Amino acid sequence: MCKNNQAMTDWNDLKHVLETVRQGGLSGAARVLGVNHATVSRRIAALEDVMGARLFDRLPQGYAPTAAGLDAANAAEKMEAAQLDLSRTLAGRDRSLSGPLIITAPSLVIERVLAPILMAFSQTHPDIDMSLIASNTPLNLARREADIAFRIADEPTETLVGTRIGPQKACVYANKEMVAGLGNPSVTTLDWVRFAHWPGLPVEIRNAWPKRRVTVVVDDMVAAIGATRAGMGATRMPCFLGDSDPNLTRVPGIAPFDYPAIWVLTHPDVRDVPRIKAFMGFAAIHLRAMRPKFLGRIDEAT
Repeated sequence: MCKNNQAMTDWNDLKHVLETVRQGGLSGAARVLGVNHATVSRRIAALEDVMGARLFDRLPQGYAPTAAGLDAANAAEKMEAAQLDLSRTLAGRDRSLSGPLIITAPSLVIERVLAPILMAFSQTHPDIDMSLIASNTPLNLARREADIAFRIADEPTETLVGTRIGPQKACVYANKEMVAGLGNPSVTTLDWVRFAHWPGLPVEIRNAWPKRRVTVVVDDMVAAIGATRAGMGATRMPCFLGDSDPNLTRVPGIAPFDYPAIWVLTHPDVRDVPRIKAFMGFAAIHLRAMRPKFLGRIDEAT
């Protein structure tokens, strides 16, 4: 029996329970909440004392939620959802062309494409305070981790809305010295930089260079570009990256092939907020002007 009903509405305490359940222990909860391990433990213990119920069993392998702990986490999740819903509703009523704007995009998209667009938008709308999160991990826009996301995907998450900039193409690139030394594809083995999480190669690559030797396996595009620049092998990448790198050139004999498109996305609840709407429209116009780069049309790209 709860000793004080106020405890059931104290989000500051309940969120420690919720994240401990979600993350599977104190360390994960502390990391998500931005506090230390001891703080999470202390807040949980204080809530247990007020509620008169044990929320977690302290086991050698960590904290395991009890039935009461799962009930508390469920209540906290509903409170969190209501809070986020209210936050998005209030944000959606914001009519001002000023204030904070959080944008997330992969780091290489920022470096090669977005930086000039962000600069131009900032000059046009100096009262909008932009924050930029460079991440290849999709942030949760429903949780207000960002207002706008640039993503490379065949289809965006169905809970988001926005604009598909257009199709993309990819090619196979290597450093210029390596390409200059390549022999006949029918007999030459092509050193290859492989992505750990990508499935098999497109048929265009397999047909053009039937003999390949993996020299290194990488887990993201930044690592792939570094390895390719160093001459460790060739790899595939979107044309806007490979063509804009002065150290790389296309491996001959392989035509451009399809690559997932770039999207500009936001949450439906905030799409009509003036600063969000203004930035999405601004970015879409500028990115569409860059379509030749995304399609690998070197002669048309500027």
